[in-house]
Amino acid sequence: MTNSKTISTNSSRAEQTRAAILKAAIREFGAHGLSGARIDAIAQAASANKALLYYYFKNKEGLYSAAIESVSAEVVHNALAALDPKYSPGERLLRCALNHFDRILTKHEFQSLLQQEMVRVQRNEHHGETAFFQSTFRPLMERLLSAVEEGVRAGELCKAEPMQVVYAIFGTNVFYFLSAPMVATALGIEPFHPQALEARRRGAVQLWGNALFVDRAHGAKLVQKVLRQMPMPEVKDFQLRRKFA
Repeated sequence: MTNSKTISTNSSRAEQTRAAILKAAIREFGAHGLSGARIDAIAQAASANKALLYYYFKNKEGLYSAAIESVSAEVVHNALAALDPKYSPGERLLRCALNHFDRILTKHEFQSLLQQEMVRVQRNEHHGETAFFQSTFRPLMERLLSAVEEGVRAGELCKAEPMQVVYAIFGTNVFYFLSAPMVATALGIEPFHPQALEARRRGAVQLWGNALFVDRAHGAKLVQKVLRQMPMPEVKDFQLRRKFA
């Protein structure tokens, strides 16, 4: 007769196997996309029987959806924490700007899967996975836009079209990473050196502290507060050069 200890052990092993498969799938899909990823490679990397992939996730598309959901969970949690209503609207935007910079800097698998999903949407390659945008980004965008509108009404933020503020904040961060190889070649600098990254991160949030706030002194104080409470994550520049070059 199977006892409770055996059931618990088997359940734990099953959870570990499923987690290993997901971890391997995130790397494989991040590197090769949905069409290029190989189930055999995922099974080998996870040290799992290929049949288990189908047992847990039914098919390749199911595994891809699970991989996106898994890698997005921490990202969404951190982004929502930055937009906590306990902060003023302006502070929420500054925290969101730093959170977004740090996400690009450290969450490479997420960024890769995100870019692939954006391409799939542009090509109208609709599968169930595009619900990712609804479940992940809609609540974040709604809170961001609400923060801008609330800040303008309260007199903390300068009057601006909310969506343009979002584009500006995210666009500043994205362009830095996308243009880094070109800038390195043209200007002979190292955009991915830790000191350069820290300076750009600080410069970006200082820009918003000056540009968005009616009272610039208030904005400057909030900039110092969020920089102190959200320190620069540790990164190695050679890893970033290999990723973004």
